[in-house]
Formats: sequence, structure tokens, C-alpha cells
Amino acid sequence: MSSRSSSLRIVVSGIAGLYPVGGVAWDYMQYPIGLTRLGHDVVYHEDTRQWPYDPVKVTAVDTASYTVEYLARFFQTYAPELSNRWHYRHLGAESFGLSQSEFARFAQSADLFLNISAANQYPTELGPRCVTAYLDTDPGFNQVALDHPPAWQTEAQWATSVEGFRRYDRFLTYAENIGEGDCLLPTLGVPWIKTRMPIVHSLWRNVPSAHEKAPWTTVMTWNAFPAPLVHNGREYGSKSIEFAKILSLPRATSRPLKIAIGGVAPLDSLAQQGWVVVDAPSVTLTPEAYRDFIAASRGEVSTAKNIYVAMKTGWFSCRTACYLAAGRPAVVQDTGFSKTIPVGKGLFAFDTLEQAVAGIETIEGDYRSHATAARDVAIDQFDSDKVLARMLDDIFTADDGRV
Repeated sequence: MSSRSSSLRIVVSGIAGLYPVGGVAWDYMQYPIGLTRLGHDVVYHEDTRQWPYDPVKVTAVDTASYTVEYLARFFQTYAPELSNRWHYRHLGAESFGLSQSEFARFAQSADLFLNISAANQYPTELGPRCVTAYLDTDPGFNQVALDHPPAWQTEAQWATSVEGFRRYDRFLTYAENIGEGDCLLPTLGVPWIKTRMPIVHSLWRNVPSAHEKAPWTTVMTWNAFPAPLVHNGREYGSKSIEFAKILSLPRATSRPLKIAIGGVAPLDSLAQQGWVVVDAPSVTLTPEAYRDFIAASRGEVSTAKNIYVAMKTGWFSCRTACYLAAGRPAVVQDTGFSKTIPVGKGLFAFDTLEQAVAGIETIEGDYRSHATAARDVAIDQFDSDKVLARMLDDIFTADDGRV
């Protein structure tokens, strides 16, 4: 079945309702919007069986009221064509948006179930002809945790996770370097389809030009893994290990630097180094606030999770793709993505503090040109029409190929 010649019925699952904050919405919702604008019949569906997070109360809650209002408002604002095409299943008991029976009828005739981040339950309503796809957005963590039992799981829990993983027909990943000689990711005996974040450019087109004195920024979550993540005798970590490499960046450049940060982070140490630190959940609470935060930035400077870097995954940030789409240049840590995404104009990859400084100064030396180039990179590399058409073609032409 070719995505270019057939209109498909697609169930897209994400976690925008589980974590109803601005950045998460942009990470997941550009999939159903982009697929709909390609001409496909799409329903966005969530059924994580988890209590949703309420960012105003700053805790998980047993009610769906905040989440349901958030989802409805997002679609009404950014994709009215999907206002009646979403289904939120709360704790396996209540349906919002579409009714359970309406969702079941759609799922029974679906051609594709795309489970982004694989956080949702596998719908029992899917028909036998539906192709199911696991989309790994957190490479390294997922592969290692599925390769052998992590410290936070029993053998039985791990076996259940592996069984759930292997029931999918297709396996997609943001690790665009997987299977290459320098990539340390275990492949788990499945043929991974390489893909990347789709950007619906019409939603980012009207971002105004950056102010000359605007800070270089990023948005991040500092949280570590639930327990040490070990593979082949080596322990891998999250953000803190890599961010330590650029901790002194404010002392190495005259440009203002600002971090919107969530999780348990060393706020005093960051401030002492010269970073302006703000609370990410507060300043990026809504999709509009997240977009506005990027718009108020000169560009992005950021590291990646240690596991992305150390394993040479080739992962590229959804957040950085949004900065580029908004015409904001980016100076970000290389995970191996520089092998597949062009760098040096609008987008710079660094390994060291000195390279990060040089990237910022090079951009500031000809800012207008690099801002234009940033948007060009986004259009060329992340355009939703291109990314999603290729993804669908890869899904429907791939062989199973498991070992």
C-alpha cells in the first residue's frame, strides 16, 4: 500500500494528554496534524492507564478535566479539522472526545496504529489488517531497557515489556545512526526504520524576527533515569552529565543565556555560573507559551542526554526542530546527527565547550543569514509532508525481517 496513492485510516497515539504542557503538545500533535494534511483520515488516541499530570497543581491527578480541556483547546486552535477526531480514554474507564464505541468503529477499520513513544495501551479494537508501528523517540533508554532487565524491573515485568514490544509489526526510531559501525545501540533483532520529527511549517511561519538582545535559550528536563542504566558494563546517564561540559558557557561568551528547566536541577550552581534560570512548566505551560518562549529567543544552545551522545545514536531533538522552524539558529550537542543533517549554516553541532562558543559567535557574526538558513534547514529536513510521506512508505513497503 503506498501512502502517496491511498488515503489511509490512521490511529496516532501520544502523551500530550498525560503531560499537558506546551512542548509535549508540539512533540506529538504535529503527527496527526501533518498526516491529516497529507489527506489521511486520522484519529488521535490516548489510553495510557496513568493518572494525568496537572501542571497547575504540579502533581498527577485522578481527574481528566484539565487534560480534556487542554486537548480540545489545542485542536480548536491549531487543527480545527481534528476537533472531532480525538479520543482520550481516562484510566481505562471513561472516554472523552469520541465515545468508546466511535473510537472502536474507527480502530476496527484502521490501516495503521502509530504508537509514538509506545506509552499507550495496544488497542484491542484494531482489526486484523491493521499494521502496528512502535515509534521510539528515546533511543538508548528503550533499547537498553528491552535488551536486558533494567534495575527498576523484575524479570517478569521485563518479559512482559519485551512481549509487548515484539507484538508490533514495524519498529521506527529517532536513532538515525542505529546499525552503523560507531553506534552502540543494541538492535534487539528487529529491522529499525529510521525517521525524525515532523514539523507542520504553517504553524511556525509567522514567528517574528528575533530581538538583537534576546537570550540564547533552551527548554529541558533535568530528571535522571529511575536507576542506573547499564549496558555491556558501562553506565549511561541523562542530561546532567553532558550539561556539565557547558556549565561555564556564560563565562565564555558575552551573549545572555537562559534555561527553562524542569525536574530536580542544581539551580544555584547554574545561576552562579551566569545562567538565567526559569521554571519550564510555568513559562511553557501552554502550546502558545512554548512557541512564545522560542520566539523570544535569539537561538538555541543545548546538550543532549548522555546516552544519546555516548552511544552515537544520531538522535535529533524535537525541540530543536521547532527552534529551526521558527527561524532561530541552533547550536546543539552532536549525537551523530551531523552525519545525516547538514550543519554549518543555521545549525551547528558541537562536542566541546569551545565549539559551542564558536558556533554562537559565528551565528552572531551574520545573524540574519543564519536565521534564514535555520528555517531552510527545517523545511528541507523536517517538513511534515516529506517526513511523514517517507515514514508511511517505509512502513508499508518494509519486510518484517526479524531475527
